[in-house]
Amino acid sequence: MRTSFIREDGSNAADHYVMVCENWRETFRNMDHTELITRFGLDSDAEALYITYYNERYRLDRASGMIVLAADPERELGFNTVMSVYNLFYYSKPGAKVCGEFVPFRLVKRASPFDAAFRRTVIRPLARRFNGHADLLKKACEALNGEPIRQGDVGYVIHAFDCIPVTMVFWDGDDEFEAQANLLFDADITDFLHEETVCCIGADLVRRLAEEAGLEEAEQLLGPR
Repeated sequence: MRTSFIREDGSNAADHYVMVCENWRETFRNMDHTELITRFGLDSDAEALYITYYNERYRLDRASGMIVLAADPERELGFNTVMSVYNLFYYSKPGAKVCGEFVPFRLVKRASPFDAAFRRTVIRPLARRFNGHADLLKKACEALNGEPIRQGDVGYVIHAFDCIPVTMVFWDGDDEFEAQANLLFDADITDFLHEETVCCIGADLVRRLAEEAGLEEAEQLLGPR
């Protein structure tokens, strides 16, 4: 069940979003919820499963398949977030494990065709948004329970899901050079997600960092949530 996450022409985006979400809700409803709870160590009750994504708790209704932010159920969720959660459950291989080797997006298995779009829609906005705001980026990373590393002016390992770490590295700009940034992913991330879904978790990390930093225009820069 492939889904195209990066729509270049923007045509029928709203209809596409609704249709795809409905399909994935039905897919989730028919999954073995007990197996998912065991495999991912999820909290659950009689009505729902719960999963943490970038330090926010989400609720998946067993009966309807609907996913909402547990702390704010009325908040409209973005396409990237919804797809990342559903796709983790659908594409993750039994016994999948991270290998601990971080690679740039272009070296993720089968992801190279999407690299230009990834750099344009994720990496460049990350560098541009935090240019001159390294202090705010550091605080945002810490708000997402990131683990600092000795790379760049700001470097952290941040977990998208408990099973999926992402390395964020940022070099602030100066009078001679523009700010630079990169996101690195575990070399075996496609044992958990479709390669296109890696774009989604990258874009959502930039969104969450901008939110935690309290920077203006994050919505306009990163697109609809």
